Parts: sequence; structure tokens; C-alpha cells
Amino acid sequence: MNVIIIEDEKPAARRLGRLLADLDVEVSTMLHSVEESIEWFQNNPHPELIFLDIQLSDGLSFEIFDVVDVQSSIIFTTAYDEYALQAFKLNSIDYLLKPIDDEELENAVRKYKAVKPATQKLSLDFEDIKKLLINPLEREYKKRFTTRVGQHLKIVNADEVECFYSENKGTYAATSDGRNYLLDTTLENLETELHPETFFRVSRKYYVNINHIKDIISYTNSRLKIKLNRFTEQEIIVSRERVKDFKLWLE
Repeated sequence: MNVIIIEDEKPAARRLGRLLADLDVEVSTMLHSVEESIEWFQNNPHPELIFLDIQLSDGLSFEIFDVVDVQSSIIFTTAYDEYALQAFKLNSIDYLLKPIDDEELENAVRKYKAVKPATQKLSLDFEDIKKLLINPLEREYKKRFTTRVGQHLKIVNADEVECFYSENKGTYAATSDGRNYLLDTTLENLETELHPETFFRVSRKYYVNINHIKDIISYTNSRLKIKLNRFTEQEIIVSRERVKDFKLWLE
């Protein structure tokens, strides 16, 4: 597998290279800027897979695609909140939030190997992406969801949802009246629909509503445990790699 890393922070690039080596994935090239990447793509065969940071030292990495028709699969590495990523409308394999978690990296590589498209055509609306990254909070977000209860459709208001969670391949909304409703969506789809000031994805499994947090408790391995007002069916743990962003979100 021919793999390159485009990352402006050289220590982060080297760390990602080491993590990939542990997964028997050899990185052939590391690039660190838009300018360097454009020159490299114009003079070298394109790789099968790119680990691509969104924000580089000399601009957004999307600027590479304005000049070069990249025919590679992409796994994004980024510090941007997840809600912004869906707006990129790219046919990417996956994305990884910094700091990169070993297990999530392994899952992304496994996913790529399972799909492994021969070619990949990128479809970019760069101006829309740029506007979103500059001022993402001007977007409109969903205020309500519908769910089927027997023969009836029920409206669930977003501000009444204590948390959204996944279980047994289903996505549920746990509301302040103690009910759990199955939704016809996924947590990934919710990334573009939930207001980032109100909802935060604390782990792969949970989004929590800041207005329904009852308590936050120190947990093992520098993690945090969240208690909500009504939802008590399962423990909600902030994953270690998201603790820092979670604390910033609380402020």
C-alpha cells in the first residue's frame, strides 16, 4: 500500500507514521504544506491513500485540489469539531480527530482496506467549506426530530433531549421525561444537525446536551464521567482524547 502523510506539524506527522508502522502500514512520504504538496503531486505518481490534515501552515489543504486532480483515497486528520466535517462533502474513507487515538486509527485503516476503491473522485465546494470554517455558528440546526411510536409519529424537540446514543446499530434520543426514542438516523448524520454550543460528542457512542448535565466526575485514565438529570441506563464516559475539547466546550 502506497501511503503519504500531509501534516504541517512534523512531530505529529512522525507520531502518525509510527502508529501506522505498528499497523504494518509503511508511509513513503511526509509533506508539510500546500505548496510542497502541489509540487509533489505534479511530479510523482499519486498514492493509494493520503492522511490529510485540513489546516496546513500556508492554508487549507483543500487548496491542493484546486490545482491538482488528486486520485487517492483520503483519511482526514483534523482538530476541527466533528460537526464541521460533514460539510466538506468529500468521498473520504474516514476522518480522525486530533490527538489521534490508536484504536480509531486502526479502525480507519481496516475500513480503508475493506473498501479500497480503485480511484476516488473528489467533489469540492471550496467556498462553502471556507465559509463554514470561518463562521460555523451561523448555520441552521435541527430543532426537532420525528420518531414512530406504534402507529403514531411523535415529535421530539431537540432541547428536550438529554443525550443521543447508539446501541445495537440503532440511534436513540433519551429525553428529559425519561423516555428513549429510536430515530431513523445515525450519530454521524447528527454531526451536521446538532448545534455545537448545545451538543457535544463525548465518545463514539454519545452526544450530550449541556443543559441536562447534572454532574461531571473524574474517572480513570484521565477521563470524565457525566451524569445527566434522567438518563441512568448506562455510564457516559468522555473518551480520553476528547476530554480537553470537552472542557473547552463547557466554557
